[in-house]
Amino acid sequence: MSVPYETAAYEPHDSPETPEEHLARLLGRALNSFELPDETIRRLDCALAHDGSLHSAHHSAGLHRETYRHTWLLADGSALTLWELVHNTAPGSEPHHEVYVDEEELRAATLRLPLPPDTPDFELPVTVQLSPVPAPRHAYAAENSADHARRLLRRAENTDRPGADTAALLSTASGHQITQAFGRPCRAGRAGLGFSLYEHAFLLRDGEEVSLWEVEHTATPDGRHMCEVYASEDAAREAMERRASHLPEAEPP
Repeated sequence: MSVPYETAAYEPHDSPETPEEHLARLLGRALNSFELPDETIRRLDCALAHDGSLHSAHHSAGLHRETYRHTWLLADGSALTLWELVHNTAPGSEPHHEVYVDEEELRAATLRLPLPPDTPDFELPVTVQLSPVPAPRHAYAAENSADHARRLLRRAENTDRPGADTAALLSTASGHQITQAFGRPCRAGRAGLGFSLYEHAFLLRDGEEVSLWEVEHTATPDGRHMCEVYASEDAAREAMERRASHLPEAEPP
C-alpha cells in the first residue's frame, strides 16, 4: 500500500537555506549529479529563490521510493526544476538519491527499481510555492556584469565616486543593464557642450538591485570628454547642474 510520509529529504518552501545551499546539498547527496548538463548548473548559479516539495511516494514490503520536485526562480524570471528520486532498493537498504532534469528521465529511472508494478503511487498535486521575490525592474544581461561594474568605477574621475564598499558589493553582480536617463535637463552652458546621464543597473546574486549613475560631459577646461559616477540619480543630476552653473552661458545665435 502506498501512503504519504515524512522524510529528511523534504525541505519546505520557507527553508532558511539560500538557493545556492539548497542546490549544493541536493547535488552532494545525489549519486549521479555528475551527469547533469553543465548548462543546467550554470543557469542555477543565478537562482534568486527555491522550493522543494514531495511529489509522490510508494511503500511496499519494506521498500520505499519517493520523488521530490526542486524548483528555482532564476534571475531572468524563468523557473528551472530538478527531480530527485530517493529509494532503498539497492543492496544494504540504504537510501540512495538520484537527480534528473526532466520527468521522462525520472520515470525511466523509477521503472528500473525492483518494486511491485501493480501498486499505485501516492501522488501529490504539483503546486510550486516559491519564496516571494520582487520582480526585477530591468531586463538584465548576464554578460561579465561584475567586470562591467569594475570598469565603470575605474573610469570615473570624480573624487566623490562610490568607493571600495560599492566595488565589493558589485563584484557579485550576475546581470546588468544600461539605459539613458532623460528629464530634468540642466542648462547647457557654453555652446557645443553636452551632458548625458546613464543608469547602470546591476542584479546581485541575492536578488538585490543596485544602480550607479554615470554622467558623461565635455564641461572641462579643455573641452575633453569626462566621466563621473554617482550612487544616486539625484547626486548625478546635482553634479550636472553644478558643472553647468560654473560655465558661461551659450551665446545666442
